[in-house]
Parts: sequence; structure tokens; C-alpha cells
Amino acid sequence: MITYPNCKINLGLHVVGRRADGYHNLETIFLPVSDLTDVLEIEECDRLEMVQEGILLDNAPNDNICLRAWKILHDEFAIPPVHIRLTKNIPFGAGLGGGSSDAAYTLKMLNGMFDIGLDESQLEYRAARLGADCAFFVRNQAAYATGIGDRLETVPELAILNSQLLIQIEIPEGEHVSTKEAYAGLHIKEGPRIDLREAVRRPVGEWRGLIENDFEDSVFAAHPAIADLKEEMYNRGALYASMTGSGAAVFGIFRR
Repeated sequence: MITYPNCKINLGLHVVGRRADGYHNLETIFLPVSDLTDVLEIEECDRLEMVQEGILLDNAPNDNICLRAWKILHDEFAIPPVHIRLTKNIPFGAGLGGGSSDAAYTLKMLNGMFDIGLDESQLEYRAARLGADCAFFVRNQAAYATGIGDRLETVPELAILNSQLLIQIEIPEGEHVSTKEAYAGLHIKEGPRIDLREAVRRPVGEWRGLIENDFEDSVFAAHPAIADLKEEMYNRGALYASMTGSGAAVFGIFRR
């Protein structure tokens, strides 16, 4: 079986407070983007195997999140070992959620391959154990996310945005922003914030100055090339441009 785990972008990202467990509560809108995908192949095997190809990751093959997804279902439902081949095209450390997507797709594929019978809500519960935004990729629909990114509310108004407009994603050469670095420089903004669900109902051309990513201030200060790329997107005619997640990727939304 083969699938193509896609990336996501964040339309706005508000960090609203630190939690007792060390995580932060967020408000953001996840939007799936199908133009950039990994390639994930899974087949039954005599022993558990993992092969990574494409972009070189900073983890050993035996510590890939896809294997952790398999283990969750193996421990609960005793599914057999599998051979997993992952071809990475989505850069890591970019705010695009590639690893989270790989994990969620692994759960979905194994659920179907072995007739486990989990519904989407049950898959989301297990995906959330693997990472903050993994649950989003189970339904893979535009969603308003709160909590640590695991509480999801569908945003139907954005369902056709990808077909109406062009989303371009780029990363400045040599730039990488770790989640740890992004949070270390974060300043949590106080006071009332715009409701992102209301903001995205406005025309895309009005989003500039209205929809913010709270990580941009500190990340742009440390990585001016990322700030320059955002400005370049506007110079090319983007209706809206932003860093996604904690960086380093920047996206621009253009008329087709």
C-alpha cells in the first residue's frame, strides 16, 4: 500500500499561554496543502523494518515516528510486523508538519490494512499521543485548532481555498528553526486577539495585518532571511504571506 502524506500551513498562530505540563496552548488554523508530499509505503513483513529515503532526517531509522505509530497499534491490537519505506520530500524544522503527517497516515494505513476498525475520532485520539498536530492529519481538512493543536473544529469556509488560489511554499537556503529555539524567544502577547475563525472569513487580501503568527517577531530577528522571504512574497504579488508554524518555511497565497 502506498500513500502520499501532505504538508500543512498555519493561517495565523496565537500562543495564548504556557500549561502546567510544559506545553503551550495555541490558537491556529491548519490548512492542508497537497502540492508537497512525502511518499509512504507499507507492506506486511516477517520482521519490523524501516527505510528512509529522500531528505536526510536527524533521527535514526529505528526512531522514526512511523514506527512509533505502528507500535501504538501493535501494543493494542497485536498487528504483525511491517516493512515501511518513507521517502521524505517535506523538509523538517520548517513548520510544515511532515513528520506529523507521516505518523497520521501510518495509523490510517495500518487501520485499513489490518481491518482494525477505528473511526476517525479514535484515530485522532491515538495520533495525538504521537505529536501535537498529528491528529489534524487524520481528517486532513482545514481546521481551527486549540489546546496543543489537538482540539479541532472544521472550518468549511476554507475547503475550496486550495482550488481557487495558489499556495507557494519556500524556505530560505540553509535556514532551519527548531521548535526549542522558536519557543525560547517567544513573547506571549496579552490582551484580546482577533478570532481566527472570523478573520479567515474575510477576503484573503484583507488578512495582511489582521492574521498574525506570534513566532515571527523572535524568529525574524534571529533569521532575517526568513523575514526577507516573506516581504519578497508580497513583492511578487501575494495576497497574503506568512511564516508557517515555528518556521523556517514561508508561504504566499496568490491568485491563480
